[in-house]
Amino acid sequence: MRLGRVTGKVWATAKDAQLSAVKLALMEVVDEHGRATGKLFVAADTIGCREGDLVFWVSGGEAVRAFPDKNIPSDVTIVGLVDQLDVRPL
Repeated sequence: MRLGRVTGKVWATAKDAQLSAVKLALMEVVDEHGRATGKLFVAADTIGCREGDLVFWVSGGEAVRAFPDKNIPSDVTIVGLVDQLDVRPL
């Protein structure tokens, strides 16, 4: 899993039928300190996140498995909301 910050929502009136009722979010990848990396993704949203939320996400085959009753065409899926990070130097 990786970290990201939700920067907005994505509305699409025309999309694959498997994405029906799936919320989409615009998410920027961040490092463990919350610093933006500049990489943006449109992500399927399983948790109903809001703009500014720090989230964790999965990609590839894991992104599809986040929806057990669907076979969605997604490369990135938001699967959790981060309440707090405790980062310590190694």
